[in-house]
Amino acid sequence: MCGIIGYVGREEAAPIMLDGLRRLEYRGYDSAGMALNHGGTLELRKCAGRIDNLRDLIGRQGAPGFSGVSHTRWATHGAPTDDNAHPHLDQSGRIALVHNGVIENYLSIREALQAEGHQFHSQTDTEVLAHLIGKHYAAIPSGGVRQRLVQAIRMALAQVKGTYGIAVVHADAPDFLVGARLGSPLVVGLGKGENFVASDVAALVAHTRDAIYLNDYDLVELTSTDFQISSLESGRESSFEVQQVAYQKEEAELGAYPHFMLKEIHEQPVSIANAFRGRIFRENSTAMLGGLNMGPRDLRHIDRIILCGCGTAMHAGMVGEYMIEGLAHIPTEVEIASEMRYRNLPIDKNTLFFVLSQSGETIDTLAAMREAQRKGHRVLGIVNSVASTIARESDGGSYLHAGPEIGVAATKSFTSQVTVLTLLALWLGRTRTMGPIEGNRVIDELLAIPDKVSRILEQSDVIKEIATKYLDAESMLFLGRQNNYPVALEGALKMKEISYIYASGHASAELKHGIIALVKPELPSVFIVPDDHVYDKNVSNIEEVKARRGPVIAVATEGNTEIAKIADDVIYIPPCHEHLTPLLSVIPLQLLAYHFAVARGCDVDKPRNLAKSVTVE
Repeated sequence: MCGIIGYVGREEAAPIMLDGLRRLEYRGYDSAGMALNHGGTLELRKCAGRIDNLRDLIGRQGAPGFSGVSHTRWATHGAPTDDNAHPHLDQSGRIALVHNGVIENYLSIREALQAEGHQFHSQTDTEVLAHLIGKHYAAIPSGGVRQRLVQAIRMALAQVKGTYGIAVVHADAPDFLVGARLGSPLVVGLGKGENFVASDVAALVAHTRDAIYLNDYDLVELTSTDFQISSLESGRESSFEVQQVAYQKEEAELGAYPHFMLKEIHEQPVSIANAFRGRIFRENSTAMLGGLNMGPRDLRHIDRIILCGCGTAMHAGMVGEYMIEGLAHIPTEVEIASEMRYRNLPIDKNTLFFVLSQSGETIDTLAAMREAQRKGHRVLGIVNSVASTIARESDGGSYLHAGPEIGVAATKSFTSQVTVLTLLALWLGRTRTMGPIEGNRVIDELLAIPDKVSRILEQSDVIKEIATKYLDAESMLFLGRQNNYPVALEGALKMKEISYIYASGHASAELKHGIIALVKPELPSVFIVPDDHVYDKNVSNIEEVKARRGPVIAVATEGNTEIAKIADDVIYIPPCHEHLTPLLSVIPLQLLAYHFAVARGCDVDKPRNLAKSVTVE
């Protein structure tokens, strides 16, 4: 969840690492710091708060050196303070370490080291790992600095339990950096006369397009002109592949938008089109996802589908459940990845398993995937990040092609996941009971979605006016039925993520089963009420709220004039196929949350306590 960038090269390291940290700030931002090797001395600069604080500190104190490691933190152990900020030093002060992940047995190691005289200056598990590496380094009787450092890292990591992505430097090795990973992503960037290590390619795109994505138990040794990747356990050379970074640095810039979240909301006409481009085959009235490595005969043998994810990805999976059951008539269920990994879930042999993750690194989803694979099941990934761990370890899958999503609150990844699941439902349906006429209808409706999303985005100012009308609200209800029940959950999640008010999503019919007790004039209810087969039922629920003086914001289909007579405010979406409605109805809810949070002075791109990629439990 934190951000790492390390550098060895011919340029001053501090500006390069500051730029990389800025590009990684969405991963964590409680504190930031760097350690630079300058003439055999480690120059340490770190402080609590945003990266601008670190930039100001370096401006006052300077930060010379041509190699180093840096970090932006999302706190797991210890509060966001200067002392708890990374990098951390070993007992000698000659080794500096940055770390993503969690060392689960750090307390017992800390106690043992304290008994040996080690003094700690933070509450973090990372400082314990730094001291452990330093202890082993000091105990190695002979050899060069680089050799001893690598050996000490291997010995220390063999003792720890948990997850890690680390970068380490030693004061006596000015052109040398070591990285290693287990469960927390780490990528190597290859330049000319310079090399990098980072937790995300976003930190590297301004400097190189050549990247190596490390696997678990990989250790990399970097100099400015060379690198070597080996196994942490055996020490033998590891296989690797140099890949081209999939996007340009401009894609990760704000451009004319005030926030990444708004930029990414407005990118959805393109990202949705990218998700279905090249995957629709009108001549056969179907879709095809070649990366699944399955043909029609394989699909015919599927008796059950499980969709697994966390947060927004889980909500997308819930939309997929309605679509797959409705269009393909295959029993489908959604599992929360963090729960499934600890369950002994009965899975029939003809069950097809999908994991959904924007980053492809979500630790709970990755663990659920591995558990299903251990039991012999085919697991396919739906991810956005090319070469992510899920993309590499799954048995096949489909990329979203959404481009980088920088805002912490997921927007375009949700609609891209729903689009891919629509293609899957269409493909499965056409292998079973769906005829070509219905198949072409779904295709036509899907192809029209990007233009319809653009029409909704044109209402941004109208939605802003509605949002500002309810700024005094400290809580909201989001309600929808059938395909739009998951959208209600997603709308509530967006609202509470970025505005910090309490918001809850519910199936509209559940209103009478306890939720209606919350209704009052100060509590707005957002109803998703498109013209579908449960429209009249939704209207009845709205009437129940209005009878108790609760204000209602309705998301309704264009041309519906009756809803304006009941609801206090109406946001209109174009008509579309009932199963595809979530691709449209979620857009107003994203904009509503965005404008509401901005008007309340919240940092929508970096909401408090959250990070973009959840790589720790």
